[in-house]
Amino acid sequence: MVTFLPSRPGRLADVPSFDRAIGGAESNVACGLAAAGFAVRWVSRVGADGFGDHLVETVAGYGVDTSAVGRDPSRPTGVYFRTAGDRATDAHEVAYYRAGSAASAMSVENVDLAVVRAGRVLHLSGITAALSSGCLELVRQLTAPGPERPLVSFDVNHRAGLWRDADGPRVLLELARHADIVFVGEDEAEEAWGVVGGPSEIRAVLPEPSVLVVKQGGKGATAFVSAAGERGLVAPRGGAAYRCGPAPLGGFQPASSIFVPALAVDIVATTGAGDAFAAGFLSATLRELPLRDRLRHGHLWAAAALTAPGDLAAPPARAHADRLAAVGDDTWGTLRLGPGWTQADQAPEEVRTP
Repeated sequence: MVTFLPSRPGRLADVPSFDRAIGGAESNVACGLAAAGFAVRWVSRVGADGFGDHLVETVAGYGVDTSAVGRDPSRPTGVYFRTAGDRATDAHEVAYYRAGSAASAMSVENVDLAVVRAGRVLHLSGITAALSSGCLELVRQLTAPGPERPLVSFDVNHRAGLWRDADGPRVLLELARHADIVFVGEDEAEEAWGVVGGPSEIRAVLPEPSVLVVKQGGKGATAFVSAAGERGLVAPRGGAAYRCGPAPLGGFQPASSIFVPALAVDIVATTGAGDAFAAGFLSATLRELPLRDRLRHGHLWAAAALTAPGDLAAPPARAHADRLAAVGDDTWGTLRLGPGWTQADQAPEEVRTP
């Protein structure tokens, strides 16, 4: 969607003007990974209008391949407006205008499934599944087991207001159980599935994915990985590729888990931080880094988003992020990142604060 950010704090009713940007769960992840040097294709649909032009041109400007983005002559490009969040409470208003949008009309009939499945990793979101029955069927097709399926990454992204009936939580659980890598917040697992008691209880509900990442807000994140997942999730196409698919329903025994605390961050805005975390984790997964470093890269990329005003923020340079991800646990616990930290390519000791 095209995003409109307020020119100053205040209620939507009071803000006199807005600055145009872009937003969207999957496109945020695509732009982040492309900005970090990965080959990325974004598949979607936009309207045959100026907002569609802006959206496609901006996403392509990050280095994303947009050649498979379709144009819908009869439906508009989705837009939304939001206010600036309060740093203490994250209170903000959001007004979405995407009912009947081009993206909400995606389906197995108007999306080239072979093109979508052509990458090493396919990243999907529960938001897309909630937009319409056609979108849900599309996501079901893409997460279904099969020989042509790439590694599937799925961000649950539970948005209660998007689902047309009470089946949303059940559908999200179904989709997550068929993915290889799953991202879910501790809070949304409680809201959607009534799971309380922490990451281990969430793993008990979602035993099938090879990797389950439970985001715990400002505390940090816990990753559970199966024995297959520990051997590596991806390999270059054309090589000795190994892809671990989900275990049969109910047939998983957890191999290991790890918790990595979040960084102390001077927050500017929270929008897009979850997508940035997923992109950082996937970037480290594609590089076959250790599980701890995958989580640390997720936290670092999230910190880049948290210290920027829009949905999208440039990820930290690879060498910079690698240095920070490699520090000892004690040093990691002392890091504090503020606005502009990704622009200062400093050694870990230089970005520490008391």
